[in-house]
Amino acid sequence: MAPGLTESYPATPHQFQKAVSRAIFPDGIKTSGQHPPLYNDLRPFEDFPKAINGPTVWRSEDFISAPEKWVHRFTEEEIAEMSEAADAFLSSGTPLTGISKANFRIPRMSAFMESIRSDLLNGKGFILFKGFPVEEWGNHKSAVAYMGLGTYLGYFVSQNARGHVLGHVKDVGDDPKQIDKVRIYRTNARQFFHQDDSDIVGLLCIARALKGGESDIVSSHHVYNVLSEERPDVLKTLMEPIWYFDRKGEVSEGEEPYIKTSIFYLEKGGNGRVYSKYVQHDSRFCFAYARRWDPYYVRSLTRYSDRGIIPPLSPAQLEAADVLEATCKRLALHMVLEVGDIQFLSNEHVFHARTEYTDHAPPAPRRHLMRLWLATPEDEGGWKLPFHDSAEKKRGGIQVDDRPPVAPLDAE
Repeated sequence: MAPGLTESYPATPHQFQKAVSRAIFPDGIKTSGQHPPLYNDLRPFEDFPKAINGPTVWRSEDFISAPEKWVHRFTEEEIAEMSEAADAFLSSGTPLTGISKANFRIPRMSAFMESIRSDLLNGKGFILFKGFPVEEWGNHKSAVAYMGLGTYLGYFVSQNARGHVLGHVKDVGDDPKQIDKVRIYRTNARQFFHQDDSDIVGLLCIARALKGGESDIVSSHHVYNVLSEERPDVLKTLMEPIWYFDRKGEVSEGEEPYIKTSIFYLEKGGNGRVYSKYVQHDSRFCFAYARRWDPYYVRSLTRYSDRGIIPPLSPAQLEAADVLEATCKRLALHMVLEVGDIQFLSNEHVFHARTEYTDHAPPAPRRHLMRLWLATPEDEGGWKLPFHDSAEKKRGGIQVDDRPPVAPLDAE
C-alpha cells in the first residue's frame, strides 16, 4: 500500500442522488458538492506511470508563437447565431438557471462546440475565444449567450455556498489575508496554480484591471513528467492521501470542515490505470489527473492543526507545495484576457493561476470575469474519478444543504 493508505478514514457514502424538487433545482439536478475520495480506489506511487504521453502533455513553447492552435475569434455568423439564441431565450422569460441546450439552440455551432469539448477533455485542455460582444450586448444578454455556450460543454455546478452557477471573479473588498474565511477570487490577490471543483472552468472577461490580473496555465501532465524526472520524491508526496483541504465554512449540516485527499490520482477502470484514449505506457494506457489543488485551501488550516485536530503540514509537504508551484510557474503559458475573451480550461489536466492586480480608480469599472464551473459525467465522456459522485450529472462543485442555484449578473 502507498504511505498514508494504512490509516483509517471516515466512511464515504456511495449513493446516487435522489429525486430533487424542481421548485428548488429547475433542471431537476442538484450539484453533488465536495467529497473525500474513495480511499480504497486510490493507488500507490508504484502503480503510476513513469511518464505520461499524448495530447494532454504540452509545453508553453508549443503555443507561444502559434496562437492559431489555441485561439478562436468568433465569426460574424457565430455571433449572429448566439445573438438569435440569446434573444429567444430572453423572450421566453426562463430564468438563467434554467438555460439548457434545449432552449439555447445553436445548430450551426453545435458540432464545433462538441469538438471543443472533446479537446478540453481529451486534448490540450484549453481554448481562448475572442470577439464576444460584451460591450454591445451588456451583462444580461452576454450572460445568457455565455451560459448557453457552456451548456454544450457540461452541466453547471454551484461555485459557492450561495449557490452561484454564474460566478463573478471580482475584488469586492474581502481581505485576502483572512484565508480561513475568504475565497481569493473575491480579492485582487495573486492566485497560485490550482484547479477548481469542476471538470471545466470558463472565464468571460467583462472588464480588465488597470494593471495585472493576467492568466497563466500549464499542463499538469507536463508538470508530472518534469517532477517524475527531477523530483520523484515530491511527486510521491503529492500522490499520498495526506493533504487536508479547507472548505472555508461552505459545508452542509453534519459534514466535516475539511477534506483529506491526494493531489494526483489514477483514473478508475479496469486495473485502475486504464484510460483508452490517452497516454500509452508499457503497452497500456495510463492516465493521472490532479483534483482540487489550491494552496490557499491547504495553508489556511492552521486553525485546526494548531489545536491538534489535524496534523500540520510536514516538511516534505511544505517542500512539495513549493516545488509544485515553482515548477508550474517555470513551465507556464502566459496570456492576457481582453474584454470579450472567453477562456475555457480543463480542471483534470491543466493548472491555472492569476497574477495580482490593481483596478482602475472609480468610476471606471473594476476587473470583472464571469465564471462557469461545468461538470462532465462519466456516461457523457467524462473521466472516471475515484469519487462516489463520478457518475452523477453535476458531480463536484460546492453545494450547501438544499441551497438553490442562482445566476446573479454581478458579484454579491
